[in-house]
Amino acid sequence: MTTTFHQDGDVIQHTAASDIAAGQVVAINALLGVALTDIKNGAAGSVKLTGVFAAPKVSGAVIAKGEPLTWDVSAASGAGAFDDAAATPAIGDITGAGAVAWEAAGSGVTTLLVKFTGVPGTVKLT
Repeated sequence: MTTTFHQDGDVIQHTAASDIAAGQVVAINALLGVALTDIKNGAAGSVKLTGVFAAPKVSGAVIAKGEPLTWDVSAASGAGAFDDAAATPAIGDITGAGAVAWEAAGSGVTTLLVKFTGVPGTVKLT
């Protein structure tokens, strides 16, 4: 194997700016992933960038299987949740190819199976 290979690239080390619970969706600039363990404020921990995970969903959103998702940072009292692709992004929201609905989910549903792709999305800056 080449000596330049470092790792598969599906897990990234992230230093938390506040406490992060295992299973929580984590935004690292334009990347979305899921914390594999609890990460205390100021500590580094592993965030998985690829795979299918159950994640929070905006209750009123109607989402089709295979739809690209919007990570709404202000939803769920600031904890964040996935919204449909038609949602108008606010500052800090992440849109694009970073997360895709792995199943359909209608209004009133608060969790959703999400495929995290490891592909950076677009962060709404203004």
